[in-house]
Amino acid sequence: MSKRTLVAAALAALSFAVPAAAQEPISEAGLIQTVRTMTDDWFQGRAPGTIGEERTIGYLIGRFQALGLEPGGPDGQWIQKVPLLHTRLGAPQQLELATAQGKVPLKLGTDIYLSTLRNDAVATVASAPLVFVGYGVTAPERKWDDFKGQDLKGKVAVFLINDPDFEAAKGEAVAGKFGGKAMTYYGRWTYKFEEAARRGAVAALIVHDAEGVGYGWNVITSPGGENYGLVRKDGSQTSLAVQGWVSHEQGDRLFASAGLDLKKLRVAARSAKFRPVELKGVTLSAAIPNAPEVITSHNVLARLPGSERPDEVIMFGAHWDAYGEGKPDAQGRIYRAGANDDALGIAALLEIAGQMKSAPAPKRSVVFAAWTAEERGLLGSEAYAVDPVYPMAKTVANLTVDVLQTAGKARDVVLIGKGQSSMEDELAAFAAKQGRTVTPENLPERGLFYRADHFSFAKRGVPVLLMMSLAGASDLVEGGRAGGQAWIDDYTGRCYHQACDAWDQNWKMAGAVQDIELLRDIGWDLANSNRWPVWKPGSEFAAARGKVGQ
Repeated sequence: MSKRTLVAAALAALSFAVPAAAQEPISEAGLIQTVRTMTDDWFQGRAPGTIGEERTIGYLIGRFQALGLEPGGPDGQWIQKVPLLHTRLGAPQQLELATAQGKVPLKLGTDIYLSTLRNDAVATVASAPLVFVGYGVTAPERKWDDFKGQDLKGKVAVFLINDPDFEAAKGEAVAGKFGGKAMTYYGRWTYKFEEAARRGAVAALIVHDAEGVGYGWNVITSPGGENYGLVRKDGSQTSLAVQGWVSHEQGDRLFASAGLDLKKLRVAARSAKFRPVELKGVTLSAAIPNAPEVITSHNVLARLPGSERPDEVIMFGAHWDAYGEGKPDAQGRIYRAGANDDALGIAALLEIAGQMKSAPAPKRSVVFAAWTAEERGLLGSEAYAVDPVYPMAKTVANLTVDVLQTAGKARDVVLIGKGQSSMEDELAAFAAKQGRTVTPENLPERGLFYRADHFSFAKRGVPVLLMMSLAGASDLVEGGRAGGQAWIDDYTGRCYHQACDAWDQNWKMAGAVQDIELLRDIGWDLANSNRWPVWKPGSEFAAARGKVGQ
């Protein structure tokens, strides 16, 4: 069956139950007003645990109230509390390598970037030996174990970013074993730090590679030594005194100081036979003052109750947080307020919520979630997923918006997570209704399926759809795919997580409006149907879902 036939069949199966009140064009002016408000200096860059958060939470509650939605949080509240450990490393008292050639001081932010998720007053590593663990993957289903029983207690684990097959040449045995250029969760830096902690390492370092991680050293260092983690109910903490990255150049020097060639080790790490390699004669010592505090941040949840099956939930999500205050940029701006990432996503939620409220009540409930601490590791959505207000088994789907292209209308929409769930069929059907096609992400190595709040739901088996414009170049009506790629290159290279991510009067909002309307129509149709999206055969998340809606 051809792709066109498949799309036609999918279209026929959908109800398109979108009443006129919810089919009005999304207001560009409304989106812009919300973005300009949320990026005003009064919100101080919307960092969790700051006065900027207090103002943001109050603003969002006020907006949802004005739209006439109900509180959607626990116990009839607008908010869900999210306890976070907030840390910030200061100027190092000691930060150096000991090698056979002598001591090598490391410059924080230039040679190495570190943070901590412990509440120690001083992040301390005392002459800890370094062990290279390749990509640090333990994947029994792929018959792959990079650790081979290596004891990491008290040691520094050194990783490569991405998956073992990321740089594989055609014909190599590993080629395609982890999805090729499409990153798996094993390739994410979060997985590597988690794996190091599970094995008792005292520190974990990843060698930075811009292509492998999807962004430059400036993005790695942008948090400025600050970090956040969920407070564990049992009070336990990670074994990692520090975690972070070494620059590409410092990585080469680091291995050379132990008489090793990192280039050759990269090749060796692409084999299932790889065994950890000790960097003999090299140890890391660090003593860095830390300012830990436990703060309470907040998710904001609003609900539009269903008329027939209110216990079944369609969830829209975006994150309200950004990076707060940082060093002045060339224009003197100190607040990294995330206009596109993700004030525009919050603006989309508010516009969708307003339109749905003005329409006849949906059959299923619709919940709008404004998450905290996405930029700190999807922490707000993860806290919700650990303790959900609405059972995951009754959550029909999660639709997340996070960074939309602002370069104008596009002939297509980019799909993130091809082959995961039937939500991609929904996307194709509704995109066709707009006269658009679907293009699979052409930057799958960036692992965007694992980098936004929808992932907290995917891990629990809820089918998801992420609308994000960083995964591949849109085919712009004016500029084509080259223009779409130019927008991505400019945004990720210049503004991503920087003060530069600010409202710009040169934004062309028509493309963002297309995507928001597409997400709205998919969600509204699901809210008025009996359909339960499903995971496709082979998805690693299918087992977590089980049977629902039967």
